[in-house]
Amino acid sequence: MSASTFRYAYLHGFGSSRLSILTSASRDPNKEAPSITKEPEVKWSFRLGSPFGIPVNLHLTFLLLLGFLGLGEWAGGGFAAALSMVVTISAVFGVVVLHEFGHALTARWFGIATRDVTLYPIGGVARLERMPRDPSQEMWIALAGPAVNLAIAGLLGAWLALTGFAGGDLVSRLIAINLGLAVFNMLPAFPMDGGRVLRAVLARRVGHLAATETAAMVGKGMALLFGIAGLFWNPVLVFIAIFVWFGAGQEVMAARVPAWVREPGPFAPSAPVVHLRVRRWP
Repeated sequence: MSASTFRYAYLHGFGSSRLSILTSASRDPNKEAPSITKEPEVKWSFRLGSPFGIPVNLHLTFLLLLGFLGLGEWAGGGFAAALSMVVTISAVFGVVVLHEFGHALTARWFGIATRDVTLYPIGGVARLERMPRDPSQEMWIALAGPAVNLAIAGLLGAWLALTGFAGGDLVSRLIAINLGLAVFNMLPAFPMDGGRVLRAVLARRVGHLAATETAAMVGKGMALLFGIAGLFWNPVLVFIAIFVWFGAGQEVMAARVPAWVREPGPFAPSAPVVHLRVRRWP
């Protein structure tokens, strides 16, 4: 009996994660359970460290972003303005890393390992070995990222209160950023965190496929709103709208993969299919 190899990739919204899954599935019950195939390292990135045993990489395009924004501020306000911008952007992406570790460590609690986290100009990217089959596990993993942002905002608020507003300007901005990330990621724009919570809730009532289709429909509606808002307010929302629209469609594609592929023993990816490649061996 031949076997098939499928490659799944999942992307979250801004400040969230991208999850890549490589599995091999066989229809022959006598063969060994599928195993995770090693995925190549992220190109054009370098290792910052491995907290909690999870490698954190910085993509070189992130440095280009820092340089571009820093030079723009330098031209308009001098060195002090440029330094302030670089410090703020670096702090924001530090928050994004903590957001990703909220997802990653909660996934570890459920027995799901994280291969690495990579920082890009558009946000964080986390690669998990698999996605959970249990809707409640998916819900807790999705909630963990925004919960980290709320916890950071609370701690920074307490710091301001206890120290008499030491470092008030930067700290106040970080509080606002964390609250913004938590609220934004919890919007039901599937496949962002809020959309995944929506799917998890629906899956308990109508099943995985119907829940995915409904969440994707809501997500595409949110994508249209993002796109319209981006045309008149912030162009970044246009890119987020594109991500959400196609991400929702890819999630539906993955949910429609036959059950013998989605549930080959211990692995049941619920991530959207970005690349679906089938190789057959004699």
